[in-house]
Amino acid sequence: MAWYTKTLGLVRAFVEKHDNDTGYAIVMTRPGTSFFLGLDHHHDADRKMFDPARTGLDHFALAVSGADEVRAWAAHLDALGVEHEPVFEANEPMPLALVQLRDPDGIAIELIWTGA
Repeated sequence: MAWYTKTLGLVRAFVEKHDNDTGYAIVMTRPGTSFFLGLDHHHDADRKMFDPARTGLDHFALAVSGADEVRAWAAHLDALGVEHEPVFEANEPMPLALVQLRDPDGIAIELIWTGA
């Protein structure tokens, strides 16, 4: 939760217990948006690092307003010391800019603008 707050500006909206007391989800949001993200904790989880090759989530992408915002996010990540890929920009097959990073569990996050 602290990483998502510091890195992406998310705040805790609420905590939701799982059925049968098997864990809980911390639901986070970015104020002023309709974006919500659930960070689940399962008491009996295997605690293995995230692996995009396993069936399930590969990564998630968050849209930003333009290429300048992608570059601003990269500068923000640099200021925090958060590792990320270099900003990628292209015009084909469509205008786009993106920066990729990973959360502490290894989940890939993409901040992307598509000019389409």
